[in-house]
Amino acid sequence: MASLKYKSLFLSDTHLGLRAARTEYLLDFLKHTESENLYLVGDILDFWKMRSGWFWPSINNEIINLVISKAKQGTRVIYVPGNHDELLRDYLNFHFSGIEIHKEIIHKTEDDRQFLVLHGDEFDGVVMNNKWLAHLGSDAYDLLLWLNRWFNVARRRLGFGYWSLSAYLKRQVKEAVKYIGNFEQAVIQAARERDLDGVICGHIHHAVISDLDGLTYANCGDWVESCTALAEEADGSLKLIHWVDESMQLIDKKEGEYADSDTDGRVVPTS
Repeated sequence: MASLKYKSLFLSDTHLGLRAARTEYLLDFLKHTESENLYLVGDILDFWKMRSGWFWPSINNEIINLVISKAKQGTRVIYVPGNHDELLRDYLNFHFSGIEIHKEIIHKTEDDRQFLVLHGDEFDGVVMNNKWLAHLGSDAYDLLLWLNRWFNVARRRLGFGYWSLSAYLKRQVKEAVKYIGNFEQAVIQAARERDLDGVICGHIHHAVISDLDGLTYANCGDWVESCTALAEEADGSLKLIHWVDESMQLIDKKEGEYADSDTDGRVVPTS
């Protein structure tokens, strides 16, 4: 049963089909959350990687079936394809198993703000004008993720939790910081031109909610490095969910409930 309930949830860049995808965290997240709206903001499936080598563990099917199940149970599920799953852009405005497919969509929050929801690759000059270079960059990124994977294997053996080496390195590189800033400005300009209150996107694997010249820029992050999502609370406010931290809090809470139970399984109130 879900433990956390939200008005809306926004996920991007899960990259199912990529060996480095943090599918165990993603499945756990979907099992423990409920929402009226679930937005899949691009690069959910990684067709780029599947073309070069098939990798599809059974947990990927569990994730897809769980999303379909949510749609059948009343959650509005909207899929906004990105560049890694751009094949689905041939099916815009179609419905598959209760899932809507849109190039982009306007989301209205409970506090009457309007957000442009899109993946964001159309504002990335490398992806739009030099696809071969984008694929080269993707291969280099895969190498970085491979290093990140074995780095965390070593951390686990030493008793430490998950930490993204690749995300840390990106934050330290000046050109990466400049790229992120340029991307944010380009995307927020699209919302400004449409007289909207902000934008919700993915693509650059950099989770953040920030104010840019009076408009709200919100990026979902990813499920390869950061394991993050955006959530709309019941009052319309937006928050970032860092699932590695949130899941540990749920585990701690559950263990605390067990500790407060007697041998008959009845919960004993704490003083």
